[in-house]
Amino acid sequence: MIKKILVANRGEIAMRIFRTCRVMNIATVAIYTRVDRGALHVRYAEEAYCISDSPEDTSYLKPEKILQIAKKTGAAIHPGYGFLSENAAFARKCEENNLIFIGPSADIISSMGDKQSARQLMIECGVPVVPGSDGLVATAEEAAHIAERIGYPVLIKASAGGGGKGMRKAFSREDIENAFETAKSEAKAAFGNDDMYIEKLIINPRHIEIQILADKYGNTIYLGERDCSIQRNNQKLLEEAPSAKLCKDKRTVMGETAVRAARAAGYYSAGTVEFVVNEQGDYYFIEMNTRIQVEHPVTEQVTGIDLIREQIRIAAGMKLNITQEDTCVNGHAIECRINAATPGVIKFLHFPDGYGVRVESHLFEGYEVSPFYDSMIAKIIVTGSSRLEAVRRLRRAL
Repeated sequence: MIKKILVANRGEIAMRIFRTCRVMNIATVAIYTRVDRGALHVRYAEEAYCISDSPEDTSYLKPEKILQIAKKTGAAIHPGYGFLSENAAFARKCEENNLIFIGPSADIISSMGDKQSARQLMIECGVPVVPGSDGLVATAEEAAHIAERIGYPVLIKASAGGGGKGMRKAFSREDIENAFETAKSEAKAAFGNDDMYIEKLIINPRHIEIQILADKYGNTIYLGERDCSIQRNNQKLLEEAPSAKLCKDKRTVMGETAVRAARAAGYYSAGTVEFVVNEQGDYYFIEMNTRIQVEHPVTEQVTGIDLIREQIRIAAGMKLNITQEDTCVNGHAIECRINAATPGVIKFLHFPDGYGVRVESHLFEGYEVSPFYDSMIAKIIVTGSSRLEAVRRLRRAL
């Protein structure tokens, strides 16, 4: 079993992982920048190392320093989400240095991280995908020809994109050139990769994602779905499980499709297969996330399965001790992301609590919310025996 884990992250996800480590009797290692030297994850971990080169250096994207600390401490590396979590080059360096990376292999991250290659793989294994370009699209003129063929509106997307970046809608021929060039420039700035492709834009879709677990021995299961349709600027705000819009048969079919997709990719670890569902109930693959998701607690609440624990067990080479028949969804859970509008010091803090309320956060009184990192400062997750009870509980908690 893994004896020590370094979390290559910060904030609430670092705390989330450390708490499971405590339960599993695994030693913990934190990294931090000088801005974060007083952060909760630094205080909570048994060891902590600064990775800033100067007081002005606020970056956690320091693969070489993280590897040095992991080798020095003898720790496995959990990347959390964001930062280096889907960086295939970082995962490969872990492999080359005989360090355990708590996630899938570098090859899997690379193949599923490129949305166009992932799309092609899904087509080959019979998973439905949104109608679109057969490959990468090089120019706005080529984009216009494809849009005419599949019909407007269309969505121009970065192959390496994520989080809504490098993505633009086009509703007519007049929109194409500006949308294509804007998305391409944004993708280049955000990801260093401006490869683009085009999909048919699904109007009023449901954003449904299936949580899967897979070990290194070919055992793969799905743990129901999460509905992530409430978004702002392509960023999720509220997530719930199960979806109120899926019937039992559709839920089963989509779960089995997600398992087929994961097996086609040779996937292991926790992962998420994301779909859009149109108003007629047709579903289409859009991407696979090869990491733990921000919204993973809603699945934990309705299944009773600690996904971080399962990630760690799989990375340690252990077989899943859960079968598909063992899994069931009980009740309803909703997560609300709490975002800071401005940076500043937390002068008073009182979290909601009580039956059916879970809070994931790194805040404390006196903590200074930094302008240098993501604005999400807490997640409130509520559970009820029904969706209505969960909604009422969330209103009270908020």
